Amino acid sequence: MNPAQTLGVVAIVGAALLAPAAASAQQTVESLGLTITTTPAATTDYLFRGISQTRGRPAVQLTLDVEHESGLYVGAFVSNANFAGTNIRQEVDGMFGYRFSVAGVKLDVGATYFGYPGYDKPPGGFEAAWWEANIRASYEFEPFKLVGLFAWSPNYNFESGNAFYLEGGLDVTLPLAFTLGLRAGYQWIDRNFPSVNRPQDGAWGAPDYGVFSASLSREIAFGVIGAVTVSQATINDAECFGGQKICGTRVVATLTRPF
Repeated sequence: MNPAQTLGVVAIVGAALLAPAAASAQQTVESLGLTITTTPAATTDYLFRGISQTRGRPAVQLTLDVEHESGLYVGAFVSNANFAGTNIRQEVDGMFGYRFSVAGVKLDVGATYFGYPGYDKPPGGFEAAWWEANIRASYEFEPFKLVGLFAWSPNYNFESGNAFYLEGGLDVTLPLAFTLGLRAGYQWIDRNFPSVNRPQDGAWGAPDYGVFSASLSREIAFGVIGAVTVSQATINDAECFGGQKICGTRVVATLTRPF
């Protein structure tokens, strides 16, 4: 972690110790039965399932969620991104789904499209965009919250074939309004590396891997939430997309402010 990132972590932790308790943030359109949540964020590194999407650089992001009282929702996510060897500089995702509860378990069944506007596929190259179906579940019993995620893509990033992701986790409300988040997941990909026998097939560029993370978050002030996350992706340097420094252990500081 560079000096600027270190200072960001120290500032967030220090401010969090003096911060007030968290407040709710959302907007409603009662006549249409809609709840709208807009969440801007600034982070020292954009991680997706433990792997940096910005090559260790900061990111500015925005998430929009529009949910109808029926449980149907649509949303979007925007962030800068930087993939080595490509002209990818931004990511724009779209999502939709249905949220409901069964016997106290909150469920979210939906799909997400991961898009990279402006990306030019090189001759003989592969499309970066992909989509996946997912189901999320959570169950709360104070001060704990159990969470789970299963996702499937028929053709993962850079046309690497079938991919599955499974994750489980636990959130714990701590004294002084801190929240501890623990996550453990595993990513399977059909075609990890290019095939000499089938050069027409896309490949992801790294092996299947596990990812583990621990985060500590708290409202700092005026609805701004600070978080520090330590993440570990079980891919060694040699197998990390040709030796890129975007896997392994990473420490990330993030500020969000839901509206």
